[in-house]
Amino acid sequence: MKKERFDITGMTCSACSARVEKAVTKLAGTAEVSVNLLTNSMQLTYDEGKINTSQIIAAVEQAGYGASVKGKKAVDAIKKEDDPLAREAAAMRQRLLWSVIFLLPVMFIAMHRMFFGWLGLPVPELLQALFAGPENAITFSFAQFLLILPIMYLNRKYYLNGFRNLWQGAPNMDSLVGMGSMAAALFGAFAVFRMGWGLGHGNLALVEEYSRNLYFESAGMIVTLITVGKFLEAKAKGRTGEALAKLMELAPQKATVLRDGQELSLPTEELVAGDEIIVRPGERLPADGTVISGQTSIDESAITGESLPVFKQAGDKVTSATLNKTGAIHFRAEKVGGDTAISQIIRLVDEASASKAPMARLADRIAGIFVPVVILIALAAGGIWLALGASVEFAFSIAISILVISCPCALGLATPVAIMVGTGKGAENGILIKSGEALETAQAVDTVVLDKTGTITEGKPKVTDLQALSIPEAEFLSLAAGLEQNSEHPLAEAVLAYAAEKGVTPAGISDFQAVPGRGLQGKVRGELYMAGNEAFMAEQGVDISDCQQELERLAAEGKTPLLFAKEKKLLGVIAVADKEKESSRQAISQLTAMGLEVIMLTGDNERTAEAVRRRLGITRAIAGVLPAAKEQHIAALQAQGHKVAMVGDGINDAPALARADIGMAIGAGTDVAMESADAVLIRSNLLDVVSAIRLSKAVIRNIKENLFWAFIYNIIGIPLAAGLLYPAFGIKLSPMIGAAAMSMSSVCVVLNALRLRSFKTAGNVAGMAAEIDNQVGQATVRKEDKTMQKELKIEGMMCAHCQKHVNDALSKMAGVTAVEVNLEAGTATVTAEREIPQAEFAQVITEAGYELVG
Repeated sequence: MKKERFDITGMTCSACSARVEKAVTKLAGTAEVSVNLLTNSMQLTYDEGKINTSQIIAAVEQAGYGASVKGKKAVDAIKKEDDPLAREAAAMRQRLLWSVIFLLPVMFIAMHRMFFGWLGLPVPELLQALFAGPENAITFSFAQFLLILPIMYLNRKYYLNGFRNLWQGAPNMDSLVGMGSMAAALFGAFAVFRMGWGLGHGNLALVEEYSRNLYFESAGMIVTLITVGKFLEAKAKGRTGEALAKLMELAPQKATVLRDGQELSLPTEELVAGDEIIVRPGERLPADGTVISGQTSIDESAITGESLPVFKQAGDKVTSATLNKTGAIHFRAEKVGGDTAISQIIRLVDEASASKAPMARLADRIAGIFVPVVILIALAAGGIWLALGASVEFAFSIAISILVISCPCALGLATPVAIMVGTGKGAENGILIKSGEALETAQAVDTVVLDKTGTITEGKPKVTDLQALSIPEAEFLSLAAGLEQNSEHPLAEAVLAYAAEKGVTPAGISDFQAVPGRGLQGKVRGELYMAGNEAFMAEQGVDISDCQQELERLAAEGKTPLLFAKEKKLLGVIAVADKEKESSRQAISQLTAMGLEVIMLTGDNERTAEAVRRRLGITRAIAGVLPAAKEQHIAALQAQGHKVAMVGDGINDAPALARADIGMAIGAGTDVAMESADAVLIRSNLLDVVSAIRLSKAVIRNIKENLFWAFIYNIIGIPLAAGLLYPAFGIKLSPMIGAAAMSMSSVCVVLNALRLRSFKTAGNVAGMAAEIDNQVGQATVRKEDKTMQKELKIEGMMCAHCQKHVNDALSKMAGVTAVEVNLEAGTATVTAEREIPQAEFAQVITEAGYELVG
């Protein structure tokens, strides 16, 4: 199955999007179809063996609309002027301006008596001579007729689209507006003929009657007010995509590339994998890659959301769209164009914006039958009033008011604007929700399952304890490192790092074999050695009773014991601990406060898992879980009726992420397209899980508000326009008021969705709460506790100018809060909010023209 995006033209309301969706769904080989009125796009999954894009486009065209495969532009080639919403708003502004220029004299001629009456002034003699009395009725009416012709031409799309769709049996909003405006204009033209006949036959009473019931101003006012609403709507809709536009702007237009020993400035779309790129201070990285030479600090907040710059040197990975802060680096591009991290983020946000939440289907189904029902109601209401003895003009006004006040636009916009703003807001904060369905599912979650390693913890365990039982400690560590050097498990990395720190060389291992979820084994000089957990040792018949008390102590402290044995004899124990992230306790506390059950899945033994559970306040811990069994635990929870969110690293946890009602892959920066997850949390921060669920609740609440107002507007507006209150209260809506109300309803829906832009993430909320706690004297972490102060010895400073240069250079470093330079002592004392490596200080001092000697 292939997923494809199409641009759709000609849609004006949710009835249009419902018709396009229905036409494509009928085609054999199509699966998931989602038509988005806001972005004028269609997202489609289809079987290439059964259908092709030409057939899909033909089906859309037969339904009365245009379609084309969405262009695959490079991200850095996308410019603001290419934005269809911006182009739409610009064109609409011109149309609106000229419509108002012609409408104002129409309104003045039609209402000049009333206008001067409001001001308490007599009507000027010139106007009296031109427009007053039956003798001037033709001049009075024909002047209005000539002035509305340009207005109708400028807004001709309402008539062309509306009547075409009506003729095809699929009326939409344009049909309602076009019918209302055209009917008013035609009635006015009929009135002109009737007045001409009256003048020719001396029937001045007939002339007087029709001159008081012209609807030319309504014909022009209806389409102008609808255009006002559409213009405001287009402006507001343009703001919904600001997050995506900001992401696009992060990608640089040019890159400095080394080719054949020469520096070339090339457009970023011409980069290829393997290019060597130079990035200087203040420039953004144009590709993902690995540093070859140079040192610098890079602001990765655009990708990871982390505010503090990260020090980079040779061998470190760098990511596109991040900002180089201090030094120049030379790196090799590995991912370019659409494969870069920023491109994948943009793709995910764009696809999510084009998707639909399940609750949008209700609005689509209603919109599909809404317009035909409105037309029938308008005809029925006009006929009933005629039957009750009302004048033709009164019944006609009732019918037009019903046509123009009915608004399927608001129904069509209720869901997509909220989803676009919500997913954009999430992307700003490193939360990439892949679809409207995932967004709707997240708010219904009642159980959050957390993987332990790399999710709750840092994922970088360290050796804390080592106990050799029957052989020297150095020999034991060498054997342990030898067994672990072929493993990719984070615990193995901890053992190898510890051996390197102690200067111990890993032993040579043959016949290596890993046993997933249990341990590993291999041979040294023909003898079998094993490493693993207690269960693995028990399976291999190794007696561990001699260290049982030590194992219980380690487990009680939350440390993971690794057991090593030779044949059936236990050689020793190495304990490894993986530090919990600073945000984990806070996130788990907030999830619990939201009424969610928090469950930890881990391969650790029960005692270790229980220690972590108690320390972090987790509801329940399930220990000794093999990677393959995580999915079974998720399925078991779902069988109990729970809505489950699974949070893991997106690789080992892929089956469980796919099984969960919503899978959240947590990882840093570049691994943003994990297909198994429904949401990607770019930062390795559990608070983003809280934010994702809260954002989902906020978006769904906003959609429900939008749908409520869209429905209630029509439930109140249509009966009011039909004149139900006229017999008792004399209340009747004019077509002009109906058109204004119709326009404003769509604008209000969009503005309501834009309130989501003020959404605060869990991190922001937590920060505000901590500040409040600090003010009332509760225990909080003081900023001073996180600062560092360092004295640097600098050579080469000769005068006050040198002192200023050094001070300025050090002050510009990321995280530096204060600098004091002593010229006489040749020192600089630096206070910073982060631990700054000596190499980074050396780089900055050298670039300033001096030398760091201590």
